[in-house]
Amino acid sequence: MKARGLGDVAEKFRLGYVGSALTGHEQRTGMLVLPYLRPARGPHGVATVRFRCIADECVKDEAGNYFAPTRKEDHDSHKKWYGKYWGLPGDGPRLFNTTALITESPFIVVTEGEFDTAVWESVGVPAIAYQGTGAWRDHFIPSLIGFETVYVIADGDEPGIKAAEKLAALLPNAKVIVLPDGHDSNSFLHEYGAAALRERIGL
Repeated sequence: MKARGLGDVAEKFRLGYVGSALTGHEQRTGMLVLPYLRPARGPHGVATVRFRCIADECVKDEAGNYFAPTRKEDHDSHKKWYGKYWGLPGDGPRLFNTTALITESPFIVVTEGEFDTAVWESVGVPAIAYQGTGAWRDHFIPSLIGFETVYVIADGDEPGIKAAEKLAALLPNAKVIVLPDGHDSNSFLHEYGAAALRERIGL
């Protein structure tokens, strides 16, 4: 998270690390833990967690430098078993950082992925994430209808733009914000800074 410039918000999201796994979860040892916090359950309420691969061979180059935020990580070695992310058995798609849905704000940002949500929150913008293009569910829509504007962030590539446009078509208050070629929210923040990221949505 520090390599991504997100060390300051890591505590806010109560991120963890699987150093010693419970029985039946040994395959998740060494992974980052992303809690899905629920404000209705109080300050320590966790509805579920997701795990993310942060193995050195996947997230660092041969010199030991992190790929992110400027280069793509390489998780090809384990894609046939699982992707970058791993949920709990039987757990369906959810929205990440639902606390943002009850902030006093006329707008909210929607991203594809938890790290990008952390990026926007790090610059003072309320944000939520869905877990990939196939994980959006229609029952997520009502939670966004009360906002004046829903900024749907599109990574600067064809799949990212298509996914954002598809989601925006479901929301009457959506505006698609396309990042420059090859950028996601994290790489954009790293290269251009917080003020420039906020300016992308007119702040």
